[in-house]
Amino acid sequence: MALVIQKFGGTSVANIDRIKHVAGLVAKTRQAGDTVVVVVSAMSGETDRLVKLAHAITEFPDEREMDMLLSTGERVVIALLAMSLRALGFDARSFTGRQVGIITDSTHTKARIERIVADRIQAALDKGIIPVVAGFQGISEHDDVTTLGRGGSDLTAVALAAALKADRCLIHTDVDGVYTADPNLVPSARRLAKVSYEEMLELASLGAKVLQSRSVEFAAKYGIPVVVKSTFVAGSGTLVTKEDRDMEQVVVSGVTGDRNQAKVTFIGVPDRPGIAARIFGPLGQANILVDMIIQNVGQGDLTDLSFTIPRADVHKAVDLSNRIAKDIGARSVEVKDQIAKVSLVGVGMRSHSGVAARMFETLARERINIMMISTSEIKISCVIEEKYLDLAIRALHEAFGSGKG
Repeated sequence: MALVIQKFGGTSVANIDRIKHVAGLVAKTRQAGDTVVVVVSAMSGETDRLVKLAHAITEFPDEREMDMLLSTGERVVIALLAMSLRALGFDARSFTGRQVGIITDSTHTKARIERIVADRIQAALDKGIIPVVAGFQGISEHDDVTTLGRGGSDLTAVALAAALKADRCLIHTDVDGVYTADPNLVPSARRLAKVSYEEMLELASLGAKVLQSRSVEFAAKYGIPVVVKSTFVAGSGTLVTKEDRDMEQVVVSGVTGDRNQAKVTFIGVPDRPGIAARIFGPLGQANILVDMIIQNVGQGDLTDLSFTIPRADVHKAVDLSNRIAKDIGARSVEVKDQIAKVSLVGVGMRSHSGVAARMFETLARERINIMMISTSEIKISCVIEEKYLDLAIRALHEAFGSGKG
């Protein structure tokens, strides 16, 4: 008998019929002899609806109150799914993040899990109860409701798998696995049978929406096998697991793009030691995630420094950056938000040369200008104008043969 965590995303529980369908899938897992814990997201579109309600009240809603508001979406689904399982003859019980004991820090809207006190869930399992857990949410040490950021239900599922020492974690979604590119954009994209934690982490952090990046970090840290599969179509899905030798035979495993990008440039920055710390220290304290950083060659005693951030943080970052610029004596701050990031990912890059040159040649052939470049052992990312992102993804996918089985 295995302990299985089954997580269902928003499209999987978008209406009553789909919630009943999910109940049937959970029932099959239980009937197969496995013990199961279910984690669910809010109904598709519900979080966006709640965000719009908040912005109808005020342009900049308080983050604590946003967490309280957004946490209601999952509560609706856990109750309905527990009712559906009971209607099928199974003893099921709904649990909020607080009732589960998901303790987080106090960073509202993107809290980090500090620990899970899973005693209540374990007690339910010992009694033969199917726990139905609200994803995306937790509770801070100060008893404030917190949320784990977009895609946070993935993190809830993987974290529970680690806390309960589950045998596997199934992420049910509206696609049947992880693809070499977005199949809606690239018809020749193919499903990967397996992908390493490291590759999946890069893909997730670079724009692939199949798994939340922090959930992949958790899975890698605790060695949790994660399977991404469809709620609606039978199939084996994609296994996210430890790297093996076969994975290195493929140079590029995936091409991905991220439109949620903005570039901030400090112009005329004094070129002396300690300035970078005075810029990025306050940004870090404000929980603004800085990604790619480029500093130009200095002209005299001045230089320009550019970095990318999530587009959602632009307003907060601009206000803070203007204050920092005044403090350090920079000339001005410039923001460009019509940008995107296109990336190649693959553990095979470690043992194959010429990937970067081929990427740049491909983009040049399509007359796509590169603004910024970032590399690691297994990925290359380029910042480009947003209007060219789809073209860039298709061209790179064709160039690297990712669509060929």
